[in-house]
Amino acid sequence: MNNKYKRAIYPGTFDPITNGHLDIIQRACTMFEEIIIAVAQSEDKKPMFSLEERIDMIHASTKAFPKIKVVGFDTLLVDLSDKLDANVIIRGLRAVSDFEYELQMGYANSSLKKELETIYLMPHLDNAFISSSVVRSLLKFHGKIDHLVPSEALELIQRGK
Repeated sequence: MNNKYKRAIYPGTFDPITNGHLDIIQRACTMFEEIIIAVAQSEDKKPMFSLEERIDMIHASTKAFPKIKVVGFDTLLVDLSDKLDANVIIRGLRAVSDFEYELQMGYANSSLKKELETIYLMPHLDNAFISSSVVRSLLKFHGKIDHLVPSEALELIQRGK
C-alpha cells in the first residue's frame, strides 16, 4: 500500500457513538494501518454530550482496536488531514439521503486538497437504520438503546444520567 494511504481519518460528531459507527471502524481497521477517529466539536449541532464525553465513549468502545487514535477537532477537515498527515477520509453511508450529502462534502474537500480521497463504507444491514439522532431521541424519552450503542458507551451514558 502506498505510504500516503496507510492512515485514514473517520470524522464525525459521534453524539453518541453507535453500533453503526463501530461497524465502520472495525471494517476500516482491516484496510488501514491506523484509523484516526476525529470527533468534531460541532457546537452548531448542539451536541447532547460534551466533546470529552464523546471522546471517552469512543476510547471505551474501541479499546480492543490497537489501530485506533481518537482526537477532537474544530477546524476544517482538510486542515486536520494536513496536521495528521492523512490523505484518506472514511465516511459511512446508510441511505441514499446520506449519499447526496456525503458526495457534496467529498467533492468540497477534494476541491480544497486534491490528494484527499474519500472512501464510503456501508454498515452491515442490521446496523443500517442506526443513527446518533435516533439514539438521542430515544434517550430523551428514556427509551431502550442497548441494542444501538456499544456496551462500553452505554455504561458511560447511564453513569452520566
